[in-house]
Amino acid sequence: MIKTHILGYPRIGNNRELKKALEAFWKKDINLKTLEKIGKKIREKNWITQYKTGLSYVNVGDFSYYDQVLNITAMIGAIPKRFNIRENSMINITTLFKMARGCTSKGKPISACEMTKYFDTNYHYIVPELEIHNKFFISNHTIFNEVKDCQKLGLNPKVVLMGPITYLWLAKSYINKLNFLPSLINIYSKILKKLEKQNVEWVQIDEPVLVVELPKLWKDSFEIAYKKLSKTIKKLKIMIATYFGGLGKNIDLVLSLPIHNIHIDIIRTPKNDLELILNKFPTDKLLSIGIINGRNIWKSNLKDILNKATKINNIIKTRMWISSSCSLMHIPISLSKEKKINRTILNWLSFARQKLDEIVILSKLLTSYSVGENEIKYIQDNTKAIESRKLCNIVSSHSVKERIKQLTNNYLQRNHSYYTRKKIQQKQIKLPLFPTTTIGSFPQTNTIRLARRTLKLGKINIEAYEQIMRYQILFITAKQNFYDLDMFVHGEPERNDMVEYFGENLNGFVFTTNGWVQSYGSRCVKPPIIYGDIKRNKPITVRWIKYAQNNSFKPVKGMLTGPVTILQWSFERDDQPKETTCKQIALALRDEVKDLEQSGIKAIQIDEPALREGLPLKKKDYKYYLNWAISCFKIASSIVSDETQIHTHMCYSQFNDIIAYISEMDADVITIETARSNMALLKAFKAFEYKNEIGPGIYDIHTTNIPSVNYMIYLIKKAAKSISIDRIWINPDCGLKTRKWDEVDYSLKNMVKAAYKLRIYLNKN
Repeated sequence: MIKTHILGYPRIGNNRELKKALEAFWKKDINLKTLEKIGKKIREKNWITQYKTGLSYVNVGDFSYYDQVLNITAMIGAIPKRFNIRENSMINITTLFKMARGCTSKGKPISACEMTKYFDTNYHYIVPELEIHNKFFISNHTIFNEVKDCQKLGLNPKVVLMGPITYLWLAKSYINKLNFLPSLINIYSKILKKLEKQNVEWVQIDEPVLVVELPKLWKDSFEIAYKKLSKTIKKLKIMIATYFGGLGKNIDLVLSLPIHNIHIDIIRTPKNDLELILNKFPTDKLLSIGIINGRNIWKSNLKDILNKATKINNIIKTRMWISSSCSLMHIPISLSKEKKINRTILNWLSFARQKLDEIVILSKLLTSYSVGENEIKYIQDNTKAIESRKLCNIVSSHSVKERIKQLTNNYLQRNHSYYTRKKIQQKQIKLPLFPTTTIGSFPQTNTIRLARRTLKLGKINIEAYEQIMRYQILFITAKQNFYDLDMFVHGEPERNDMVEYFGENLNGFVFTTNGWVQSYGSRCVKPPIIYGDIKRNKPITVRWIKYAQNNSFKPVKGMLTGPVTILQWSFERDDQPKETTCKQIALALRDEVKDLEQSGIKAIQIDEPALREGLPLKKKDYKYYLNWAISCFKIASSIVSDETQIHTHMCYSQFNDIIAYISEMDADVITIETARSNMALLKAFKAFEYKNEIGPGIYDIHTTNIPSVNYMIYLIKKAAKSISIDRIWINPDCGLKTRKWDEVDYSLKNMVKAAYKLRIYLNKN
C-alpha cells in the first residue's frame, strides 16, 4: 500500500470548541486546566479521525492554542525581553498569550509581537523577534507530551515542526537573522534527539520558504542546517515539506539535502518543474506528492489525478507517498453539518474530512489489488459530481460575460489627478489638519449577535431586525459625536463579516453553516464559496450609509470590501482564471459605488487588506497579478466624480516591493496598519515619495492595551518624518469589530486628544 498522510488538520474543533475555550479562558470563565483538557480532546479526536480514515500516519504538532510559529518561539525560548521572563525559565501558555495579545506589567502596557500573513494565505502568524541576548534552549515540552498522548492511543505519530530556515525567514531582528542559525540548529538537534528517544519514526519539517526566490546565503544555510541535523539522528527520518508553490530554482538544492523524504505541492508546481524533479529525483529518497488541494473546497477530479499520480508512480516506483498539497487548516472541517446548501452545489464540495477520504481512495486506486466495490462506487460518484458541475446552468451568466468583454481603459481612470481632486475635496468636505476617522466597523455586541441569531431562527421578522440595526447605527453615530471624530462611519452592525455580507447580496455565492476556518488565535472566519458568475441585482449598503449620513452633521464614509479581498477571502472557482472572477466582483462594486455617490455620500472606502496577500511568492509573477488586481480596484472606484473622496485600507502589508502599484490605485486616502511595526511600513512610502494622503494606524486593535495620548503623539510625530503633515490622517490600525466598547471609548478619545494637541502645538509654532 502506498503511504498516505496530510501536512496538517484544522485545530479549531468541529464546533469551534477551541475558539470558545480560548475566549472563556481570557475572560477567566474557565481555568488553564480546563482549557488544556479541551485542547487535548480536540487533538485526540483529530488523531482518531485520521487513523479511522485509513491514513498511514497521524499528525502530532499541528495543534496550537494560538499559532504554530509562536509554538516554535515558545519551544526554543525566544521570548523578547519586554515580557520579563526569567532566563532559562519554562514557557507556558500564559506567556504565549501575552506575546500574541499584549499585556500589562506594573500598570504599564507591553505591546504584543507583530502579526502578519503566513505567505499568501489569510492565516496570521505571530512574528518572532530575535534579539542579541537570545540563548535558545528547550523551554516548552508540549510536543513531547503530545507524542506520549498519541502513542498511548496506539497510534503512529508523524511529528510536525516548523523548519529552522523558514522560522528565521519569518522572524524579525535588528541584526542579520542568519547569525542565529548555529544556535538554532543546535536546539533543533536536541529536539530531534528527544523525539528519536520517544521512538518517533518520522518528523515532518515544514520549509515553505523553499518555494520563494532565496538569496545564495539562505540557500547555503539549508545545506549547513540539514547536514548537521542529519548527523544528529540515527533512526528518526526527516521529511522536508514544501508547499504554496513550485521549487523553481531551488530544485537542485532540495534534491541534494541529506533527508529521507521530500514533499512537493503538486497543485501549484508548474508542469516543467515537476518533470525536472522526476527526471532528477534521487533513488535514495521518497517523494510525497501533495496532489489533493489543501487550499480549496472543490471535489478533486480523481480520474485526472489518478492518471497524473500513476505517471509519477511509474517513475518513482515504490517510493511515492500521497498527501494534501498543504495543511488542511486552510479549509473547513467537514460537510456533515451543511444541511442548507443547495444539494447540487453541496455535491461538488470537499472539506478537510472529505479530503482524507480522497487521499486514501486514491492510494487504493493506485494499488489495484485493494480496490473493492466501495472504491469503485466512490470513483463513479466523484465522476458524476465533476461532470454535473461542468454542465450546470446555474454557474454561467451570459450578461456578466458580455459586460466583462466591454471593459476598456475608460473604466480605470478618474476625471483628474489627485492634486486637482484634493483641492475640490477640501472645499467640499472641509476637514482639519490631522483628520480623525476609523476604519469601518465598531464592536459587534451581544445585542447585535442576538438580533442576527433570532432573525435566523425566525423569532423576529426582518422589520424588527432592521429597526434594531437602525438603533445601533444611531448609537454608533452618537459615540462618534462623543469622541469628536472628523469623519464618521456607520459602524457596520448589519454585517456578519466584511466578505460574507457582500457575498450574500451578490449572485454567484453560496454559504456554509459551519464552514469555519482559523484566521488567527480565536478569530475564525466563514469564507463564502464562489460557484458561478457574479453580479449585483440591487444596492447593498446604500440605505444603511444614507441613514447614518442623514443622522450626522459630519461626513460619513461609505464602506465597501474591495474586489481583490472578496476574491481572496472566499473559496474561489477553479474553473476560470482568478482575474476573470475578480473583474466580475469589481463591476458589481462599481455599481454600488455609483449608487452611494448619487445618494449624497462624499467619501467611499473600498478596503483591500488582501491585496498584498494575493501577491505571488515569486517576483517574476508579480507584474501579471498586480496589473489585474490594481485594475479591478480602479474598475470599482474610478466611476466617481472629483468631489468624491476614495479611501482604501490595507493591513499587515509589506509595501516596499509593490509601492509603485499601490500608487497606481490612485486612492485619495490610504489607511494602513503601522502601530505594531512602530511606523516601519512608512519607510516605503517615504522612499517612493508617495503623494496621496495616508492614515498610519496608531491604535493596535488586536490587543487589549489602550494606547495613551502621549504614545499616540509619539507615533504621529514619527509618521510626520515620512509624510508631510497636510497628508496625514489619524486612525486605528483596523476595524473595531472584535473590541469591547470600554476599550474603544478610551482609545478613540485618546486618539482624538492626540490629534487635537498636535494641531494646537503646530498653530503655536
